[in-house]
Amino acid sequence: MTWIVSHKADPAARAIADRHYNRQHVGAPQFVPPGRALVLLSRVGRAFWITSWPFAEYVRHRWAGAWVCSAFRNEGAGLSSELIREALAASRAHFGGRPIISTPRGPVTMVTFVDASKVRHKRDPGRCYLRAGFERDGETKGGLLAFVLRPENCPEPVAPLTQQLDFTERFAS
Repeated sequence: MTWIVSHKADPAARAIADRHYNRQHVGAPQFVPPGRALVLLSRVGRAFWITSWPFAEYVRHRWAGAWVCSAFRNEGAGLSSELIREALAASRAHFGGRPIISTPRGPVTMVTFVDASKVRHKRDPGRCYLRAGFERDGETKGGLLAFVLRPENCPEPVAPLTQQLDFTERFAS
């Protein structure tokens, strides 16, 4: 497992979040949307992931009730599609399952949005999500590309590491 459970105000994760294109307030102590969330930081401190699970009644997009990958940034922690698969497995372990919502195009467990105009040097924005098992599902009203994960493509749960395990691992030798 690459991921360590972090928190909404982790300075190491916040530093990476500050370099993500969707960061609204660079430098603000918290970088996670309100509500239920899992924040993950890679063992090497070069990637972060947020699975948020907003309450459906507060969501305005058509995937209300699904998990949302609120942010993912990889600055050299490994292959992005593999990091995504591990983050999904960690999310299942953390939340004790996965949501399955009905949409006109079929059941969905997670959705993520990509702003193609903000992703530099990418010929196929969202390719790492596609390689991790997501599918394109149109665009939002604001023009973001939407990618969904079907329940059958969600990996089995695997618990993420805890910060205590990581600390022990780093200083055991």
